[in-house]
Amino acid sequence: MALVAVAMFSIIAIAALSIDIGTLYEASAEAQRSADAAALAAARVLSLSGITGDPANSSGEWATACAAAATVAQAVASQDTVGGAVPANVNVTFIAGDGQSDCGYGGGAGAASFGVNPTVTVHVQQTNLPTYFARIWGRTGNSASATATAEVFNPSETAALYGTTTPVQPRCVKPLVVPNRDPLHPGGCNGGGCNPFVNTVMPPAGAIVNPGIRVGGTGTGVIGEQLALVPDCSTTGTCNSGAPYVNPPVASAPNLLHYLPGAVPAVSVAVPSCGSANAYQQAVAGCDQTTQYQCGVLYSLSGNPNQVDISENPATASSDTTTAAQCLTNEGQGTADGLSTAAYPYQITAGTGNPLGVNGTQITSSTSIVSIPIVDDSATLKFVGTQAPVTVEGFLQVFINEVDPNGILQVTVLNVAGCGNAVPNGTQPIYGSSPVPVRLITPP
Repeated sequence: MALVAVAMFSIIAIAALSIDIGTLYEASAEAQRSADAAALAAARVLSLSGITGDPANSSGEWATACAAAATVAQAVASQDTVGGAVPANVNVTFIAGDGQSDCGYGGGAGAASFGVNPTVTVHVQQTNLPTYFARIWGRTGNSASATATAEVFNPSETAALYGTTTPVQPRCVKPLVVPNRDPLHPGGCNGGGCNPFVNTVMPPAGAIVNPGIRVGGTGTGVIGEQLALVPDCSTTGTCNSGAPYVNPPVASAPNLLHYLPGAVPAVSVAVPSCGSANAYQQAVAGCDQTTQYQCGVLYSLSGNPNQVDISENPATASSDTTTAAQCLTNEGQGTADGLSTAAYPYQITAGTGNPLGVNGTQITSSTSIVSIPIVDDSATLKFVGTQAPVTVEGFLQVFINEVDPNGILQVTVLNVAGCGNAVPNGTQPIYGSSPVPVRLITPP
């Protein structure tokens, strides 16, 4: 009986200790989930802020973007409980992959590293976790902590920093194919000599030609440009079958950027009922996951999935582009979400048509944010029937402000991602829902 009593005491003590250890492990897992979510949310803010479009911080807005990202990280971490309570400490830091440059970097060698490849690290700690049976040994509290680092990746400067270009292949790209010509670049497009959005094969391949951020309409950088995407088609005839840019903007309308409709599959996903009349509408209003807009794939290669299709004419009255874009932005259900560029970071405000029912409040994302392919227009398109292959040299991420009945979209540039048109063979692209994707990485 004495041996049984001793054994029972030992067994109960071990069982009790395992309960406390299990509780501590669960708290650690909760802290890790909280840190992961907070880091990804902060990285998403950095991605949408456009700082990767200003790799040298010429606008001086890096610190502002990071402050906004830190606020979001704190808010997200505070929504997750660790050990049954809000985390006691949430620490947010920013540093690039080079381990030297960060939001507060004052310039000089290595300063561009943060703007190209910014990372955010979130450390979550919960102190004084309750103990249940460990008090027997005089231990009255434990702590749990976790760290997560998320990266924002823009391929535009990877060739200059790392010697090779790493392309991206985002999902749900809208089939609005635009040429690699920036109509608002200093010097303009008059006379047909537009400067490109991104470099092509010249070193550094894929680099943003006109980096910088515009605030309140002031500045010359590409981020914040207000563009009018105009169908390169006749309102009564067909679309242009030459190079995808026949009429450069003139002084009276310097912000025009023509687009051609892209070839799309028969079926897209996540298509609202108001934009499902045909395949093109479905791809604009919903998500075309099948068409892989491959950055850097040469048009001469067989099997190129990047095609324009001029059997679709988005310039006609009440065009498919108009119907689908209004559906996408919830304009048909009320007013669309709005974007203010008066201050930085840009502020998105929910419209009356927003399905979340948060009209007038600030939101961090919107269906009005879309990605479109930038293509090489240096050569005449080679058509087989109504379709012709094109070479994708990068992507624009834009906010749709307004759409008119003839398929003209008024947009604001939020981000540019470039890769040039000669990505090395065998290079694996980085996937994501954005041309500037975010991902969790191993903490340094």
